[in-house]
This record gives sequence, structure tokens and C-alpha cells, in this order.
Amino acid sequence: MAVSLKGRNILTLRDLTTEEIWQLVKTAETLKMEKLRGQQNKVLEGKPLGMIFQKPSLRTRVAFEVGMSNLGGHAVYLGPDDIKLGKRETTEDIARVLSRYVDGIMARVFSHEDVVELAEKSRVPVLNGLSEFTHPSQGLADLLTIYEKKGCLKGIKMAFVGDGNNMAHTLMFAASKMGMHINMAIPEVYNPRKDAVEDAKRFAAETGGSVNLMDDPQEAVKDVDVIYTDVWLSMGPGNTDQQEKEKVERRRIFLPYQVNMDLLRLAKDDCIVMHCLPAIYGEEITKDVVEDPRGRVVYDEAENRMHTAMAMMALTMGSQT
Repeated sequence: MAVSLKGRNILTLRDLTTEEIWQLVKTAETLKMEKLRGQQNKVLEGKPLGMIFQKPSLRTRVAFEVGMSNLGGHAVYLGPDDIKLGKRETTEDIARVLSRYVDGIMARVFSHEDVVELAEKSRVPVLNGLSEFTHPSQGLADLLTIYEKKGCLKGIKMAFVGDGNNMAHTLMFAASKMGMHINMAIPEVYNPRKDAVEDAKRFAAETGGSVNLMDDPQEAVKDVDVIYTDVWLSMGPGNTDQQEKEKVERRRIFLPYQVNMDLLRLAKDDCIVMHCLPAIYGEEITKDVVEDPRGRVVYDEAENRMHTAMAMMALTMGSQT
């Protein structure tokens, strides 16, 4: 039986049940098939979405803006200089005022606490478009992509190679909730948050999956179905001198964690390679991997951002589809 997400916030996949995540993935699949058949699902006819962006984006903005249009609604873009979240005006006041104008709020922020406060004070659903802690809209797109390519989620073996960042947290939650096995190949000094690891391991114990932290990328990718990577330094408000110094140090530490053809050969022959993009070719991933048929999946993954964004909006702002 379908579960209802109407009126709910989606701030992290950690907060959702396995059934709710499946509902989002399967709804995204349905909406995608309808679009391919030329059918129009106007479940959000006439409804506005407010989009708060502290951090610029290609995929997030287009996915939600075009997705909202596809569902019959429209989106209002509020860029970094439009409202200055928490500076020009308190986050609490922004939530209380904006939620009187729109039927949903999507926020792409630096601090996860900002999206939490928006959700606490808003009278409409708040959807996390990215924070430094997690990236649920991307995680749902990743699950849909794996499901399309592999035909299932439970039992899939996955390796994440790189930084213990917001995508590491997201993929641990996604994999553990869906009964997948995920190896996290991360230098110990950059490991994910301890509470995120503990929660993911608890979820995995309930679903028959597993979460394994290690520092050897070659061991992590052996016989896996999916290899996933992300940039080595992404979050932050600008390119400060400190960030530039950190980039140099991170490149030195993370170079053995590069996803290249040598690493790919250790995985299953039909392994797929995923990346949330944008990529810095020659750092966390090489261009030849993405040009390989197993790596071109990153573009299917990017497309699926729109379909899962539509599912998030349709199920929280409209009725069940």
C-alpha cells in the first residue's frame, strides 16, 4: 500500500522509512515514464514553489524549476543576493513569510541548521536541495539510477571512494535503508560524521545491508556493482586563502582515491560508475572513465535529478500520483 508524504518535509533520507523512500523512487519512475510517453501530470497545477539558493547549481535549479513546470506549477528563484538567508532577515521570518506565498520551499544552503529552521517555522513542506550534511534529492536520483540499471536495490554492492562529505552521508543512509552493501573508502582523517555512520549501520542491521568503513579504495571496489565518487572539496562560501591551502593538502591525500581505469578493473565487469557532478576531471575521476559506457551513467543520473525532484514535490505538495 502506498504511503503518504503529503505535507511532509524532506531534509534527509535518514528521516524516511524504507517504504517512503521506495514510494519516492517508484513515483519518480512513473513520472519519468509518463513524460517519455508525452503524458502530462498536472498534479501541482497553479502551485508555486519558492527556491532559496545560497549555493549556485546547474542540476538542482533546473531539476526543480523544470520539474515544477512539468507538474503544472511554477518556481520562484531566490538567489544568494535576493534574501541573504539569516543575514538581511532572520531565517525564522523568511520561513514564516515565504510559506504564506508558496505551496512548498526548496532550499540549497551551506548549513544544515538553516534548512532545519526553515522547516520548523514554515507552514508548507521544505525540501533540502543540498546542505553540508546531506543531499537527499541527489540520493533519490542515485537510487532510481541504480534501480534502472540493476533491476533491484536490495543486495546491491556499492563502493563510495573519496571524501566523507554530504554525499557520503547521503549514500550511507540511502544504501542502508534499502538493504544495500556499501563500502566507504575514505582517508581516516576525512571520515563521515560518527553519528551518521552509527545511524546507517543501525538501519543496515534492520534491512539486511551493511556499511563498512575502510581506507583502501582497491579493497573497497572489489566485485562491487557500483562505484561512486564526488569532488574532494566542494562546500563553502568562496575561495578563501585557507580553502586554497586545503585544496593542495586534499589533492595530496586523496590522489590514491582517484577513480580511474585501473581501479575500475577491480570491480565487476558490469559495474557502473556514478558521480553527482560537477566533476573535476583528473582529480577524483578521470575523463576516460566517464567516457566509458560504464561511466556515462553519470548523465542518466543527472537526468534523474529532475524526475526525483518531481516526485518529492508531487508527493509532499500535491496528492499521491
